[in-house]
Amino acid sequence: MAKTRSAYVCSECGAEYSKWQGQCTECGVWNVLSEIVLETAAAAKAPASRRSGWAGKVEAPQITALKDVQQTEHLRVSTGIGEFDRVLGGGLVEGAVVLVGGDPGIGKSTLLLQAVAKMAGTLPVLYVTGEESLSQVAGRAVRLDLPLEGINALAETGVENILQHAMKSKPKLIVADSVQTLWTEALTAAPGSVSQVRESAARLVRFAKETGTAVFLVGHVTKEGGIAGPRVLEHMVDAVLYFEGESGSRFRILRAFKNRFGAVNELGVFAMGEKGLKEVPNPSAIFLSGGSTRQPGSCVMVTREGTRPLLVEVQALVDSSPLSNPRRVAVGLEQNRLAMLLAVLHRHGGVLVGDQDVFVNVVGGIRVQETAVDLPVLLAVLSSLQDRPLAEKTIAFGEVGLSGEIRPVPNGEDRLREAATHGFKRAIVPKANAPKAGAVKGMEVIAVERLSQALEAAME
Repeated sequence: MAKTRSAYVCSECGAEYSKWQGQCTECGVWNVLSEIVLETAAAAKAPASRRSGWAGKVEAPQITALKDVQQTEHLRVSTGIGEFDRVLGGGLVEGAVVLVGGDPGIGKSTLLLQAVAKMAGTLPVLYVTGEESLSQVAGRAVRLDLPLEGINALAETGVENILQHAMKSKPKLIVADSVQTLWTEALTAAPGSVSQVRESAARLVRFAKETGTAVFLVGHVTKEGGIAGPRVLEHMVDAVLYFEGESGSRFRILRAFKNRFGAVNELGVFAMGEKGLKEVPNPSAIFLSGGSTRQPGSCVMVTREGTRPLLVEVQALVDSSPLSNPRRVAVGLEQNRLAMLLAVLHRHGGVLVGDQDVFVNVVGGIRVQETAVDLPVLLAVLSSLQDRPLAEKTIAFGEVGLSGEIRPVPNGEDRLREAATHGFKRAIVPKANAPKAGAVKGMEVIAVERLSQALEAAME
């Protein structure tokens, strides 16, 4: 019998080592190496189909000139949920493997069960549950008023058994809930360990690519918010989606962090109700405060998430600090950027907040990563400091440079149109983003080049 070999894998970056050591030299993190059992040489030489337990002839790959490769368009199948399709890039691609992560109870299983129920009429599906019984899954579907016809379910955690059933039923979509409960007979480690998660996912990925079956993997998250298990798991799949939501809020945000078949940072918005998740067709409305935005310390901006412009409210609170080192707190944007913007505000705007505590928050749990938030942050800070609200129905966006110049941001005209559809009448934008006369009807556009001009226009 061939001797089984072991290796040690970093759960953060996926680096492999022949022996255990305290620190991963690739990512620098301590105590993250876990032992995995490697396949024997004889097993490694076998075709993937025979190793994974399904039949089929596997042809050896041939070298092909890239210019001779025939371009085929990815055929997409709609999930029946528009916001879900948007995040996926237009629908589900044949043979794609999608990892969906999120906090416990956020609605991952509910979303996928709703999608499976809508797709069951167009293609064969298999819902594999490793955490719940079949009666629990059926009970949830009944509570959500979902049709049960066409949905095949399997309560199983062994990958070999799952693939054997898949070979018989030949589904075009498999949902595995969750990947941390799966295990393979080839390894002796406990389910949920680094080696089991990695090998179980690898076998499902091989099956998906060889048979053209789309696979959804549900993943747990750690207390830091990342997908539990080895970091290499995210590299193995085609798309990584995170389901997010504020505690106590009924709104949920589905965000794409990786997508081989669509744009990253795309965003879908849902509302959790008694009958499951419902799409929010106008997410800008929920990100604006329920009351009037004409309050000191408030400024509305237009950001972009993927291909979608969204209106969000930026709030600031400036107050006298009892501390020798005043606090700078940013929620929804980078804290170091806030400190830099306050320095620019002092140097080129003549506004000093060095002895003040400054708190900035992006309403609705949105995290704005683009530089278009620079100008709204400074306008909100100035409004709070002077206790004067901005003009009624005013929006702003623009990048602020270190020399006090206002730089343009992409898709300025699309942002202005989105603001106009929500009733905003006045916009403070970079001069390079100012549209042609009459391009945005009903909108007064104030084009600025310097921070001082923007501050003066905002407090008129």
